[in-house]
Amino acid sequence: MILKPLLHWMQRTSLVTQIVMALIAGIAFAFLWPAATPSVGLLGKLFISALKAVAPVLVLILVMASISNHRPGDSTLMRPVLWLYVIGTLAAAIVGVFASMLFPSTLVLQTAAVTDAAAPGNVQEVLMALVLSAVDNPVNALLTANYIGILVWAVGLGLALRHASEGTRKLLGDLSNAITLIIQGVIRCAPLGIFGLVAATFADVGTAALLGYAHLLTVLVGCMLFVALVVNPLIVFAKIRRNPYPLVLMCLRESAVTAFFTRSSAANIPINLALAKRLNLDEDTYSIAIPLGATINMAGAAITISVLSLAAAHTLGIVVDIPTAILLCVVASVCACGAAGVAGGSLLLIPLACSLFGISSDVSMQVVAIGFIIGILQDSAETALNSSTDVIFTAAACQAEERKNAALI
Repeated sequence: MILKPLLHWMQRTSLVTQIVMALIAGIAFAFLWPAATPSVGLLGKLFISALKAVAPVLVLILVMASISNHRPGDSTLMRPVLWLYVIGTLAAAIVGVFASMLFPSTLVLQTAAVTDAAAPGNVQEVLMALVLSAVDNPVNALLTANYIGILVWAVGLGLALRHASEGTRKLLGDLSNAITLIIQGVIRCAPLGIFGLVAATFADVGTAALLGYAHLLTVLVGCMLFVALVVNPLIVFAKIRRNPYPLVLMCLRESAVTAFFTRSSAANIPINLALAKRLNLDEDTYSIAIPLGATINMAGAAITISVLSLAAAHTLGIVVDIPTAILLCVVASVCACGAAGVAGGSLLLIPLACSLFGISSDVSMQVVAIGFIIGILQDSAETALNSSTDVIFTAAACQAEERKNAALI
């Protein structure tokens, strides 16, 4: 008897409202009943696992179906989307560098960091990791969620299947629709998953463990908020020539919130694809642009690399001149784009940026260790910015094209 009214309420209430209620309930649960949080934390783990499980198959089938059924002569708008990705990542790195110079952070460096993964030694290693990811075995790419390899195989198979029979291409379209329905079912479980994640996070960490790094966190999160609320809207305005905030705030509300707590751009791909569909964007564009953005559009990673690298330089008393700062922006942008090809993501690319200032590996790996300590908030904010920017820029490119076409009529 209770189940039917509950289902009726869920159908009448928006998903965003349900997620907000789950956030509040998760925080309250963590403080009122901390001993029980491991049990409800399982809900969060199941939600993330479900998203991660279905995302690689979704990307493979969706991109294959989109390309194989693409009509020659139709534009996919990928070039403007890629330019927006590049501009957004470089702008984020510049924001991180300027904020670090205006509000320098001092780190406490004592013991050597312990990490199981090795940081790349130069930019060539980062780019080589990307190339090797692109030519990965397709089965292994699916098993390990290597999205660079999945995208390469999906594009290649999609182009080859453009010459297949109508029935084969229709089958791909039907598979795409079927997986989309599965994704919609998983997304409807988001409130339960967010509730479990929030409760477990607040019970395990709280805020006390982060107070010692309050200044560094303030600079990092402040940069990410500035990019999300000022820089990205300016880029979108330059593209669509109208008030960008309705689009930006919608994407932040519906994409950034879930990405913040899942802490996985890959897990947020289904969320972004569903949002792009609700925005009535061009499917041929967003089905490729959003999975691609999850691997190369890394504004948050560019901020993390630049801010922590300059914090290390300031701690050691190294004066950074303007040319070096400009070079750091470029290096941080390139490294951020390659973060998906490096185990450990943006944090293990910090030693590469630190090498610009002659900082030793022992010291830079201590900075990486600090990054892992504050990662509970830093990584969440970074993922929220990265993932929401994917759909923001894709929507901006599609809406700009619509405005251009309407002007020609």
